[in-house]
Formats: sequence, structure tokens, C-alpha cells
Amino acid sequence: MPVNETAGEDLEVWIDQDLCTGDGICVQYAPEVFELDIDGLAYVKGGDDQLRQARGATAPVPLPLLVDVVDSAKECPGECIHVRRVSDRVEVFGPTAE
Repeated sequence: MPVNETAGEDLEVWIDQDLCTGDGICVQYAPEVFELDIDGLAYVKGGDDQLRQARGATAPVPLPLLVDVVDSAKECPGECIHVRRVSDRVEVFGPTAE
């Protein structure tokens, strides 16, 4: 799906830590959304800059960072970054995107 088709929708991102390789590419692309923790795995963080470490925890995707978050999902060697619409929870970018 092209990024511009999702620009008007509320999106959220989450990371499957079971698949995370700790490579840190996501942090390089969007450090405002992703962070490596002391366990060497990447996590999402919210607008409050706090890590969301619960399994399946999500964070909103700020529109100005949409391209960076999508590029993170595309480049992730662990294929563990999932971006989905908030309205229906359908994955639009990531390993199981339609």
C-alpha cells in the first residue's frame, strides 16, 4: 500500500519482540517512535517518550514520521514491525500487511 493512501488515517505501530534482532534500524529511522532497551530489543514509545514494553503494546504513528516508520518496517531484518489502522486494526505495513 502506498504511504500516501494512509496519510489521513490514525495509525499505530507495534513490535513483535520475539522476532526482534536488536539491529536498531528502526531507531535510526525514527528515534522519536522506537528505542532499544537494555535487553537489546526495540520497543515503541508514546508521545510521553515512555517505552511501551507490554506484549503487543502500541504507539501512535505521528503523521510527520509516517514515512520513517514505514521505512523502518520495510528495512527491519527481523520483520517484526507492524503498522496498522486504529479504526479496524488491519495491518497496512509490515510482514502481514494485505
